[in-house]
Amino acid sequence: MTMMIPYGQRVTPDRQATSRGLMRPRPVGRAARIILSGMLALWFGLPLVPLLLWSVANRWSFPAPLPTEWGFDGLGTALALGGVEAFGRSLLLSLAVAAIATPVGAMAARALAVGSVPAPRLVSGILLAPLALPAFVAVMGLTVVLLRLRVPAIVGVLLLLVAAALPYTVYTMRVTYAAHDLAFEEEARTLGASRLQVLWRVHLPLVAPGLARAAFLSFLVGWSDYVITVLVGGGTIVTLPFLVGSFAAGVGNDAIVAVLSLSAIVPPLLLLLALGRFGRRYAGGTRTPSASPLARSEKGFL
Repeated sequence: MTMMIPYGQRVTPDRQATSRGLMRPRPVGRAARIILSGMLALWFGLPLVPLLLWSVANRWSFPAPLPTEWGFDGLGTALALGGVEAFGRSLLLSLAVAAIATPVGAMAARALAVGSVPAPRLVSGILLAPLALPAFVAVMGLTVVLLRLRVPAIVGVLLLLVAAALPYTVYTMRVTYAAHDLAFEEEARTLGASRLQVLWRVHLPLVAPGLARAAFLSFLVGWSDYVITVLVGGGTIVTLPFLVGSFAAGVGNDAIVAVLSLSAIVPPLLLLLALGRFGRRYAGGTRTPSASPLARSEKGFL
């Protein structure tokens, strides 16, 4: 016998079913998730322990398990030798790479997704070529071209970093546009929205998670680069990875390298936390019809 439920009536599990724990996660599954999370945290956090110890150690002689002399000489030396300037330079360069590579990659991915590009396979191969070519070989060849064209070092570094970040942004946005429904934009146009309104109030809110992920990946490309900055910059552009590599090549600079390495972790970690928080807030805000981009935009269109 089938039970008929009137349309629009909310059906919730009874108290007896809830009291039996049918809607709760099983203890075994919860324990497995806790153990797995702890193992992952240990896997990623264990390499940071020596860096944390070296950053507050003035002397650490083998075979002592802990530093033999504590202090902040490494921090003071890193600040005195331009650590703050290198940090700020790397931050500005990475933000510029993300600001350029993200919209360019999004436009290229949209054109490939809607099929408005001739020879899409060839164009995709060209855009993804930086991943297949060895970075050292590609940069060496392009450096000669940039020198002959008398391109400034900072402009050359920025252009090559954008080219290196494009494969990540294009791929991320192609995945986003594969799940993107153009019917929302077409319906907004039928309601009288202009192209700018559709872009700002319908299109961008729908692809915002993909744009955030693409921007994060392109930021990482610019933040962690060493080869392009050294070869194209010629030593005139001192970024944080350049400074870390310089001190790591010497002997007795472990405390300085530890301080600079820990500072290099901070921006990506903060961006990753912000990205996760944005993803949870975005997913929670689009569960109801009133929070959808089209529902919000209809009020302004009509």
